[in-house]
Amino acid sequence: MPDLLNMLVDSGAIKYGEFVLSSGKKSSVYIDIKLAVTNPEILETVAGMMAEKLKSVDFDRIACIELGGVPLAVALSLKTKKPLVIFRKKKKEYGTQEEFIGDIDRGDRIVVVEDVITTGKSAKSVVERVEKAGGKVVRVIAVVDREESDLTPVSLLRLSDILSQSKFQ
Repeated sequence: MPDLLNMLVDSGAIKYGEFVLSSGKKSSVYIDIKLAVTNPEILETVAGMMAEKLKSVDFDRIACIELGGVPLAVALSLKTKKPLVIFRKKKKEYGTQEEFIGDIDRGDRIVVVEDVITTGKSAKSVVERVEKAGGKVVRVIAVVDREESDLTPVSLLRLSDILSQSKFQ
């Protein structure tokens, strides 16, 4: 399996400089998984690695929040043959006014997929919404865990992994 860190670096998804993250925090490293997974080879690699890490997890569905989690959840759904649920950041005020796309049956075991976890706010929002809909979150998985939240996600890479590879800076 190709080395994910090298793939992210080669794609330009890991940037060094001064950045403000969606959480409002400042960081010298920006990790743009949205950009990276526009490359089908990287997306396929991520989905394969996630599927491997979830091999021993008994789950019924995959959930994500738009936008960053969508390609990841779709690719993982194709890999695992599990249906997915896409949560909207904000409930629609028109049409069916649905909060999410897909189905959650009472008791469904759900894996929440994220691109990058910093504070965990987005992932926690999905967890709460899954539970409100009757599901049970059995795992949170992310491509990169910035190791700043109180969540303990399964991750493919941690920020400390990236920073320890000084040749990339």
